[in-house]
Amino acid sequence: MIKIHYYNSSSKTVQHDFNMIDLQLPIHNEDLLWVDLYAYSYNELNNIADVFGFHPLAVEDCLHEGSRPKMDSYGDYKFFVLHAPIYNEKSNNEITTVELNIFMGPNYIVTVHKQKLQWLGKMENVCVNSPRFLEKGNDFLLHTIIDGITDEYFPVLERIRARIDELEEEIYDYQPKVVTEEFLALKRTIILIRQAIMPQRRIFSTINGQWKFDIQEENIPFYKDLNDHLERIVDSTETYRDLVNSTLDTYFSIISGKSIEKLNLLTVISTIMLPLSVITSFFGMNVPLPYQDTPYTTIAISAFLVIFTWGMWIYFKKMIA
Repeated sequence: MIKIHYYNSSSKTVQHDFNMIDLQLPIHNEDLLWVDLYAYSYNELNNIADVFGFHPLAVEDCLHEGSRPKMDSYGDYKFFVLHAPIYNEKSNNEITTVELNIFMGPNYIVTVHKQKLQWLGKMENVCVNSPRFLEKGNDFLLHTIIDGITDEYFPVLERIRARIDELEEEIYDYQPKVVTEEFLALKRTIILIRQAIMPQRRIFSTINGQWKFDIQEENIPFYKDLNDHLERIVDSTETYRDLVNSTLDTYFSIISGKSIEKLNLLTVISTIMLPLSVITSFFGMNVPLPYQDTPYTTIAISAFLVIFTWGMWIYFKKMIA
Protein backbone atom coordinates (compact mmCIF):
# COMPACT_ATOMS: atom_id res chain seq x y z
CA MET A 1 0.00 0.00 0.00
CA ILE A 2 1.27 3.47 -0.90
CA LYS A 3 0.45 6.69 0.94
CA ILE A 4 1.58 9.93 -0.72
CA HIS A 5 1.72 13.39 0.87
CA TYR A 6 2.89 16.34 -1.20
CA TYR A 7 3.51 19.72 0.43
CA ASN A 8 3.19 22.69 -1.89
CA SER A 9 5.25 25.51 -0.45
CA SER A 10 3.62 28.24 -2.55
CA SER A 11 0.06 27.46 -1.41
CA LYS A 12 1.19 25.92 1.91
CA THR A 13 -1.20 23.01 1.37
CA VAL A 14 -0.79 19.25 1.37
CA GLN A 15 -2.07 16.99 -1.39
CA HIS A 16 -2.70 13.31 -0.66
CA ASP A 17 -2.71 9.98 -2.48
CA PHE A 18 -2.50 11.10 -6.08
CA ASN A 19 -1.52 8.79 -8.94
CA MET A 20 1.93 7.27 -9.20
CA ILE A 21 2.41 8.91 -12.59
CA ASP A 22 2.30 12.32 -10.91
CA LEU A 23 5.41 11.39 -8.94
CA GLN A 24 7.45 11.84 -12.09
CA LEU A 25 6.52 15.52 -12.25
CA PRO A 26 9.30 17.95 -11.25
CA ILE A 27 9.37 18.74 -7.54
CA HIS A 28 10.28 22.31 -6.63
CA ASN A 29 13.07 22.84 -4.15
CA GLU A 30 10.80 24.30 -1.45
CA ASP A 31 8.20 21.56 -1.85
CA LEU A 32 8.38 18.26 -0.01
CA LEU A 33 7.12 14.81 -0.93
CA TRP A 34 6.56 12.01 1.57
CA VAL A 35 5.85 8.55 0.19
CA ASP A 36 4.99 5.86 2.74
CA LEU A 37 5.11 2.31 1.39
CA TYR A 38 4.00 -0.56 3.65
CA ALA A 39 2.60 -4.09 3.24
CA TYR A 40 3.92 -3.68 -0.27
CA SER A 41 4.38 -5.98 -3.22
CA TYR A 42 7.57 -6.49 -5.19
CA ASN A 43 6.16 -4.50 -8.12
CA GLU A 44 5.14 -1.56 -5.93
CA LEU A 45 8.65 -1.27 -4.50
CA ASN A 46 10.24 -1.53 -7.95
CA ASN A 47 7.91 1.16 -9.31
CA ILE A 48 8.90 3.54 -6.52
CA ALA A 49 12.60 2.67 -7.05
CA ASP A 50 12.30 3.40 -10.79
CA VAL A 51 10.60 6.77 -10.20
CA PHE A 52 13.30 7.97 -7.79
CA GLY A 53 16.23 6.04 -9.25
CA PHE A 54 17.13 4.14 -6.08
CA HIS A 55 20.18 1.90 -6.10
CA PRO A 56 19.51 -1.87 -6.48
CA LEU A 57 21.45 -2.61 -3.28
CA ALA A 58 19.18 -0.30 -1.29
CA VAL A 59 16.13 -1.92 -2.86
CA GLU A 60 17.52 -5.34 -1.95
CA ASP A 61 17.92 -4.25 1.69
CA CYS A 62 14.23 -3.29 1.68
CA LEU A 63 13.19 -6.68 0.31
CA HIS A 64 15.33 -8.75 2.68
CA GLU A 65 14.90 -7.83 6.33
CA GLY A 66 17.69 -8.45 8.79
CA SER A 67 20.06 -5.58 8.06
CA ARG A 68 21.56 -3.85 11.06
CA PRO A 69 20.75 -0.14 11.50
CA LYS A 70 22.92 1.91 9.17
CA MET A 71 23.13 4.92 6.88
CA ASP A 72 24.39 4.62 3.29
CA SER A 73 25.08 7.54 1.01
CA TYR A 74 24.06 7.22 -2.66
CA GLY A 75 25.00 10.53 -4.23
CA ASP A 76 22.11 12.96 -3.84
CA TYR A 77 20.14 10.84 -1.35
CA LYS A 78 20.74 8.95 1.89
CA PHE A 79 19.44 5.50 2.76
CA PHE A 80 18.66 4.66 6.40
CA VAL A 81 17.89 1.28 7.94
CA LEU A 82 16.30 1.60 11.38
CA HIS A 83 14.49 -0.74 13.77
CA ALA A 84 11.20 0.23 15.41
CA PRO A 85 9.92 -1.64 18.51
CA ILE A 86 6.72 -3.68 18.47
CA TYR A 87 5.18 -4.59 21.84
CA ASN A 88 2.64 -7.43 21.96
CA GLU A 89 1.85 -8.71 25.46
CA LYS A 90 -0.11 -11.69 24.11
CA SER A 91 2.78 -12.99 22.01
CA ASN A 92 5.44 -15.38 23.28
CA ASN A 93 8.01 -12.78 22.27
CA GLU A 94 6.45 -9.73 23.88
CA ILE A 95 8.94 -7.31 22.37
CA THR A 96 10.18 -7.50 18.78
CA THR A 97 11.42 -5.00 16.22
CA VAL A 98 10.34 -4.22 12.67
CA GLU A 99 12.69 -2.82 10.05
CA LEU A 100 12.04 0.68 8.75
CA ASN A 101 13.86 1.80 5.59
CA ILE A 102 14.03 5.50 4.77
CA PHE A 103 15.23 7.22 1.58
CA MET A 104 16.04 10.89 2.14
CA GLY A 105 16.47 13.04 -0.95
CA PRO A 106 16.81 16.81 -1.45
CA ASN A 107 13.04 17.34 -1.30
CA TYR A 108 11.51 13.96 -0.58
CA ILE A 109 11.30 11.24 2.05
CA VAL A 110 10.35 7.65 1.16
CA THR A 111 9.59 5.28 4.04
CA VAL A 112 9.43 1.53 3.36
CA HIS A 113 8.27 -1.03 5.94
CA LYS A 114 6.49 -4.38 5.81
CA GLN A 115 4.26 -3.77 8.84
CA LYS A 116 2.15 -0.73 9.51
CA LEU A 117 3.76 1.35 12.25
CA GLN A 118 1.61 3.11 14.82
CA TRP A 119 3.66 6.30 14.87
CA LEU A 120 3.70 6.71 11.09
CA GLY A 121 -0.07 6.21 11.10
CA LYS A 122 -0.41 9.08 13.60
CA MET A 123 1.82 11.27 11.46
CA GLU A 124 -0.26 10.57 8.36
CA ASN A 125 -3.43 11.56 10.23
CA VAL A 126 -1.80 14.86 11.19
CA CYS A 127 -0.62 15.48 7.62
CA VAL A 128 -4.19 15.14 6.36
CA ASN A 129 -5.16 18.28 8.28
CA SER A 130 -1.91 20.15 8.83
CA PRO A 131 1.44 20.68 7.05
CA ARG A 132 3.41 21.11 10.30
CA PHE A 133 5.51 17.96 9.74
CA LEU A 134 6.24 18.85 6.10
CA GLU A 135 6.73 22.61 6.04
CA LYS A 136 10.15 22.64 7.76
CA GLY A 137 12.03 20.53 5.23
CA ASN A 138 13.10 16.94 4.68
CA ASP A 139 15.47 16.89 7.67
CA PHE A 140 12.68 17.89 10.06
CA LEU A 141 10.37 15.22 8.62
CA LEU A 142 13.14 12.65 9.02
CA HIS A 143 13.64 13.74 12.64
CA THR A 144 9.91 13.49 13.37
CA ILE A 145 9.78 9.93 12.02
CA ILE A 146 12.86 8.74 13.91
CA ASP A 147 12.04 10.58 17.12
CA GLY A 148 8.60 8.97 17.17
CA ILE A 149 9.86 5.39 16.82
CA THR A 150 12.64 6.15 19.32
CA ASP A 151 10.15 7.33 21.94
CA GLU A 152 8.32 4.00 21.58
CA TYR A 153 11.31 2.32 23.24
CA PHE A 154 10.68 4.09 26.56
CA PRO A 155 7.43 2.21 27.46
CA VAL A 156 9.29 -1.00 26.60
CA LEU A 157 12.10 -0.05 28.96
CA GLU A 158 9.59 0.76 31.71
CA ARG A 159 8.08 -2.70 31.24
CA ILE A 160 11.53 -4.26 31.53
CA ARG A 161 12.25 -2.33 34.74
CA ALA A 162 8.89 -3.35 36.24
CA ARG A 163 9.57 -7.00 35.37
CA ILE A 164 13.02 -6.83 36.99
CA ASP A 165 11.44 -5.45 40.19
CA GLU A 166 8.89 -8.27 40.13
CA LEU A 167 11.59 -10.90 39.66
CA GLU A 168 13.60 -9.51 42.56
CA GLU A 169 10.64 -10.41 44.78
CA GLU A 170 9.80 -13.68 43.05
CA ILE A 171 13.27 -15.24 43.23
CA TYR A 172 12.49 -16.40 46.79
CA ASP A 173 9.27 -18.19 45.81
CA TYR A 174 9.26 -19.41 42.21
CA GLN A 175 10.58 -22.68 40.85
CA PRO A 176 14.10 -22.50 39.37
CA LYS A 177 12.99 -23.33 35.81
CA VAL A 178 10.33 -20.61 35.73
CA VAL A 179 12.57 -17.88 37.13
CA THR A 180 15.51 -18.84 34.92
CA GLU A 181 13.35 -18.67 31.79
CA GLU A 182 12.11 -15.21 32.84
CA PHE A 183 15.68 -13.98 33.31
CA LEU A 184 16.78 -15.35 29.94
CA ALA A 185 13.80 -13.69 28.22
CA LEU A 186 14.70 -10.35 29.81
CA LYS A 187 18.34 -10.67 28.75
CA ARG A 188 17.29 -11.48 25.17
CA THR A 189 15.03 -8.41 25.11
CA ILE A 190 17.77 -6.12 26.42
CA ILE A 191 20.22 -7.47 23.86
CA LEU A 192 17.61 -6.95 21.11
CA ILE A 193 17.15 -3.30 22.09
CA ARG A 194 20.90 -2.69 22.32
CA GLN A 195 21.44 -4.21 18.87
CA ALA A 196 18.83 -1.82 17.48
CA ILE A 197 19.80 1.34 19.36
CA MET A 198 23.60 1.27 19.46
CA PRO A 199 24.07 1.63 15.66
CA GLN A 200 21.26 4.21 15.50
CA ARG A 201 23.04 6.28 18.13
CA ARG A 202 26.18 6.24 15.99
CA ILE A 203 24.20 7.39 12.94
CA PHE A 204 22.82 10.46 14.70
CA SER A 205 25.89 11.41 16.69
CA THR A 206 28.37 14.06 15.58
CA ILE A 207 32.01 13.59 14.64
CA ASN A 208 34.10 16.63 15.54
CA GLY A 209 30.89 18.62 15.74
CA GLN A 210 29.80 17.60 12.23
CA TRP A 211 26.61 15.67 11.40
CA LYS A 212 26.74 12.78 8.94
CA PHE A 213 24.17 14.42 6.64
CA ASP A 214 22.94 17.94 5.93
CA ILE A 215 20.72 19.45 8.61
CA GLN A 216 19.30 22.96 8.56
CA GLU A 217 20.58 25.18 11.32
CA GLU A 218 17.13 25.68 12.85
CA ASN A 219 16.58 21.91 13.02
CA ILE A 220 19.86 21.02 14.75
CA PRO A 221 18.37 21.32 18.29
CA PHE A 222 15.81 18.66 17.37
CA TYR A 223 18.57 16.24 16.39
CA LYS A 224 20.48 17.01 19.57
CA ASP A 225 17.34 16.10 21.51
CA LEU A 226 17.02 12.89 19.45
CA ASN A 227 20.62 12.01 20.23
CA ASP A 228 19.91 12.61 23.93
CA HIS A 229 16.98 10.18 23.77
CA LEU A 230 19.17 7.55 22.14
CA GLU A 231 21.83 8.05 24.82
CA ARG A 232 19.20 7.61 27.55
CA ILE A 233 18.01 4.35 25.99
CA VAL A 234 21.57 3.03 25.77
CA ASP A 235 22.27 4.01 29.38
CA SER A 236 19.02 2.36 30.50
CA THR A 237 19.83 -0.90 28.72
CA GLU A 238 23.26 -0.97 30.34
CA THR A 239 21.72 -0.35 33.77
CA TYR A 240 19.04 -3.00 33.27
CA ARG A 241 21.59 -5.48 31.96
CA ASP A 242 23.64 -5.01 35.14
CA LEU A 243 20.49 -5.31 37.27
CA VAL A 244 19.47 -8.55 35.57
CA ASN A 245 22.97 -9.99 35.96
CA SER A 246 23.21 -9.02 39.63
CA THR A 247 19.70 -10.33 40.36
CA LEU A 248 20.54 -13.54 38.52
CA ASP A 249 23.74 -13.90 40.59
CA THR A 250 21.70 -13.37 43.76
CA TYR A 251 19.20 -15.98 42.62
CA PHE A 252 21.95 -18.50 41.92
CA SER A 253 23.41 -17.76 45.37
CA ILE A 254 20.00 -18.47 46.93
CA ILE A 255 19.69 -21.71 44.98
CA SER A 256 23.24 -22.67 45.93
CA GLY A 257 22.55 -21.88 49.60
CA LYS A 258 19.41 -24.01 49.60
CA SER A 259 21.31 -26.85 47.94
CA ILE A 260 24.07 -26.62 50.55
CA GLU A 261 21.47 -26.71 53.36
CA LYS A 262 19.92 -29.84 51.91
CA LEU A 263 23.35 -31.38 51.41
CA ASN A 264 24.30 -30.58 55.01
CA LEU A 265 21.11 -32.21 56.27
CA LEU A 266 21.76 -35.33 54.21
CA THR A 267 25.36 -35.40 55.43
CA VAL A 268 24.24 -35.20 59.07
CA ILE A 269 21.70 -37.97 58.58
CA SER A 270 24.28 -40.16 56.81
CA THR A 271 26.85 -39.49 59.54
CA ILE A 272 24.37 -40.37 62.27
CA MET A 273 23.19 -43.53 60.52
CA LEU A 274 26.68 -44.83 59.81
CA PRO A 275 27.69 -45.75 63.42
CA LEU A 276 24.16 -47.04 64.09
CA SER A 277 24.50 -49.35 61.13
CA VAL A 278 27.87 -50.56 62.41
CA ILE A 279 26.49 -51.24 65.92
CA THR A 280 23.36 -53.04 64.71
CA SER A 281 25.41 -55.03 62.21
CA PHE A 282 27.81 -56.07 64.95
CA PHE A 283 25.05 -57.29 67.27
CA GLY A 284 23.21 -58.82 64.36
CA MET A 285 26.00 -61.28 63.61
CA ASN A 286 25.00 -64.95 63.70
CA VAL A 287 27.61 -65.85 66.39
CA PRO A 288 27.35 -66.22 70.17
CA LEU A 289 27.57 -62.86 72.04
CA PRO A 290 27.72 -62.07 75.75
CA TYR A 291 24.32 -61.67 77.48
CA GLN A 292 22.44 -62.44 74.29
CA ASP A 293 19.94 -64.65 76.12
CA THR A 294 18.66 -61.95 78.47
CA PRO A 295 15.95 -59.45 77.34
CA TYR A 296 17.73 -56.61 79.15
CA THR A 297 20.43 -56.70 76.49
CA THR A 298 17.95 -55.58 73.79
CA ILE A 299 16.64 -52.78 76.03
CA ALA A 300 20.17 -51.63 76.84
CA ILE A 301 21.24 -51.63 73.18
CA SER A 302 18.09 -49.74 72.11
CA ALA A 303 18.58 -47.15 74.86
CA PHE A 304 22.22 -46.78 73.86
CA LEU A 305 21.27 -46.22 70.19
CA VAL A 306 18.69 -43.55 71.12
CA ILE A 307 21.11 -41.72 73.45
CA PHE A 308 23.91 -42.00 70.90
CA THR A 309 21.69 -40.61 68.12
CA TRP A 310 20.48 -37.74 70.31
CA GLY A 311 24.05 -36.91 71.32
CA MET A 312 25.28 -36.81 67.73
CA TRP A 313 22.32 -34.62 66.68
CA ILE A 314 23.08 -32.11 69.47
CA TYR A 315 26.76 -32.11 68.48
CA PHE A 316 26.08 -31.45 64.78
CA LYS A 317 23.51 -28.80 65.61
CA LYS A 318 26.09 -26.88 67.64
CA MET A 319 28.68 -27.33 64.87
CA ILE A 320 26.32 -25.96 62.19
CA ALA A 321 25.23 -23.05 64.40
